[in-house]
Amino acid sequence: VQLQASGGGLVQPGGSLRLSCAASGSIFSINDMGWYRQAPGKQRDLVATITNSFSTNYADSVKGRFTISRDNAKNTVCLQMNSLKPDDTAVYYCAAYNRFSRRYDYWGQGTQVTVSS
Repeated sequence: VQLQASGGGLVQPGGSLRLSCAASGSIFSINDMGWYRQAPGKQRDLVATITNSFSTNYADSVKGRFTISRDNAKNTVCLQMNSLKPDDTAVYYCAAYNRFSRRYDYWGQGTQVTVSS
């Protein structure tokens, strides 16, 4: 499975960005999909996940501001980020859950999101 993420950039505090991720390859092995982020000097943390049946889960820090969605027909997952804060600055990674190994085996290349005035 290959994941290609796009949509990062520089935005002012309070602004919005939309990240997209397209999956290709052995799609049948994918179950949940999600977004993680890693700020400089910190560990990679979960941002949001979504199941095949569209159940969602969010980190407390982004609840009410971020929305994850997916299109199973197009094999894409998106993250709409509103009311962005400087603390949201990080490299964001798209991830896909391998239903056979039962873990997030597949990762995109990462896209930089910088929130700064």
